[in-house]
Amino acid sequence: MREAGVFPLGEDALRLGEFATVRPRWRVCDLGTGSGILLVLLAQRESTLALTGVEIDPLSARTARENLISRQLCGEIFCESIKTVKMPGQFDLVISNPPYFPKNSGKGESPFRMEQSAGLADFCAAAGGLLRNGGRFALCHRPERLADLFAALRASGLEPKRMKLVSPKLVLLESVKQGRPGLHVEMEPDLPQTESGKSV
Repeated sequence: MREAGVFPLGEDALRLGEFATVRPRWRVCDLGTGSGILLVLLAQRESTLALTGVEIDPLSARTARENLISRQLCGEIFCESIKTVKMPGQFDLVISNPPYFPKNSGKGESPFRMEQSAGLADFCAAAGGLLRNGGRFALCHRPERLADLFAALRASGLEPKRMKLVSPKLVLLESVKQGRPGLHVEMEPDLPQTESGKSV
């Protein structure tokens, strides 16, 4: 179910829902949950997850609650900013499909993709606060912002551990709170090639 004014389902959310690590009975929080689709996708993979979403937009938060109820999924959706949410160390997995582009950057085709109330560093800081030590933060983003992403993650005590380059416009990344350095990189088999034969 989706209402007008709620961020639509896209390939990036689907890919992230497949990519993120899940384990039985994990406590999961989706930052900027929108319609709640990531929670639904994870629950389809593992039915014992405890589901929580944080969403600042009241219409989107209501839609997320309705989507969980319509699928007979138990979960909580908090309508508040990710900057103010306070549940320290309560989660095993935090997941997010955040806005990709800085405010007033002139990039992006949708207002949903622009950082309005919270930026990349805010999402990483929120995830770092919500996770237990050893917990994981999985998100999707644009490869062009990887330098910013790595810096924001480490500043929040999150060590990048798994990365998958899906396309020139989409990267999936999973970090571990207080994890040891060491990044495993996966490549999409059919990633577009440049004229020199190297991956874009």
